[in-house]
Amino acid sequence: MGDRSLARKVLETEAAAILSLVNRLDARFDCAVQILRQCQGRVIVTGMGKSGIICRKIAATFASTGTPAFFLHPAEAIHGDLGVIQPEDVVVALSYSGETDELLRLLETIRRLGAKLIAITGGPRSTLAQAADVALDCSVTEEACPMNLVPTASTTAALAIGDAIAMTLLVEKGFRQEDFASLHPGGKLGKRLMRAEALMHAGDRCPIVQVSTPMRDVIYEMSRKGLGMTCVVDSDDTLVGIITDGDLRRQMERSVDIRTMAAGDVMTRHPISVSRRTLAVEALNIMEQRKITAVVVADGDQPKRVAGVVHVHDLWRTELF
Repeated sequence: MGDRSLARKVLETEAAAILSLVNRLDARFDCAVQILRQCQGRVIVTGMGKSGIICRKIAATFASTGTPAFFLHPAEAIHGDLGVIQPEDVVVALSYSGETDELLRLLETIRRLGAKLIAITGGPRSTLAQAADVALDCSVTEEACPMNLVPTASTTAALAIGDAIAMTLLVEKGFRQEDFASLHPGGKLGKRLMRAEALMHAGDRCPIVQVSTPMRDVIYEMSRKGLGMTCVVDSDDTLVGIITDGDLRRQMERSVDIRTMAAGDVMTRHPISVSRRTLAVEALNIMEQRKITAVVVADGDQPKRVAGVVHVHDLWRTELF
């Protein structure tokens, strides 16, 4: 087995590195956020080596939360890719020493173009920090490496600063769940943020009967649509109730001849409904809490018009769990 005491030390050191950043959040942090918020172009995140790996993650976080961003490899930039930097862009440069040669070679171009520069560095007096519009101090007292050599605590601190900026920027921009959903159409997160209207059975696939529909035809409609229920509407197509398999069983347990009845005699009035814009995960929560297998999607408040039906099986197939 490995030395768990060393593993604990690594985690404690990296946790301490992050906590030490809290008291450094000052006007410079606010300035960096405002520069990014006012950016009319793209955010270009750049760094070498392990810092470059952190930069890729920071850029990805920006891009996924509504701030156009990408990673630029500084070595490739000075060999032909400098053209991607435009005057309206903001460059976020990460270098713990602040003296990374490949990054310093970019400074002249950044300044000539007039692009803004935010430095994230452990060297607040470094060349990079001095050249930046704002420099954020991510210095650490020690690395988690037993030899104090391998970038560990320092890269963790830089990543945390990137996340702090991105999340603050997200709130400042008013980024919403629906914005996140539109940027994440695939994967589990995107599916959890799908709207009811994207999953509902609508049109000819939605079971609907009139209040006066004979139960023989009601049962046929429920069987044909295969959702174990049907919506019930009045002569104005207003939603007035639902009939479920459970309603049918309860009537049969009373030893009544449901064949002589109409939908209005059997339906459950004032059914639970959701709007088209309800999140899929919210619809699932409603079904679980109410112990129901389907929920009506309705347009309007009063009166409500049937737009469709979302069934729990649709949510299972969407892999919300």
